[in-house]
Amino acid sequence: MTPTPDPVNRLLATTESLVYRDGIHGTGVDAIVKASGVSRKTVYAHFGSKDVLVEAALRARHDRWMHWFRTRTLATGQDAAARLLGMFDVLTTWFIDPRYHGCAFLNAAGEIGDPESAIRMLAKEHKADLLVFIQETASGLDLPPAARDALARQWLILIDGAIAVAMVSGNPSAARDAQAAGAALLAASAPLPFHPL
Repeated sequence: MTPTPDPVNRLLATTESLVYRDGIHGTGVDAIVKASGVSRKTVYAHFGSKDVLVEAALRARHDRWMHWFRTRTLATGQDAAARLLGMFDVLTTWFIDPRYHGCAFLNAAGEIGDPESAIRMLAKEHKADLLVFIQETASGLDLPPAARDALARQWLILIDGAIAVAMVSGNPSAARDAQAAGAALLAASAPLPFHPL
């Protein structure tokens, strides 16, 4: 028999699910209370406000998503190029999930106007951590450090572009299109072969 999650974990899981599906502004505390079965008093006793609860739920999602993406990417190949391209295969598995609603952090950043808010800062942190992972993966490429860093930044744009296009269009092939663009980027970045005179 599976143990029932404690009230705080139920709150976090429910909040994450509802906010991801319906947005921050579209999810009220009443909906969270009803769906989680946790009292409003418990919500405010543990988190103090809806914003703090949403931030905590998104923090949990960040940790879980990064672990998932890192683990799945590392299983896609043995070398840097294979793993970079494999990131788009991993994204495809996400895009075809019927619960897919885009990137929770891009969505949240789009809803929160204040760039200094904790939720916006968490969205920025999520993208920074994703960039670090891409940089780590790209470190195995035979490129100068500056070129590797530039490629990693461009790779993040390909990933976020695929995520956004897949969400808006409902077409998971956005990952394949981004993968093809990534392959071209890798080919263009490869050092020229040495030809002795």
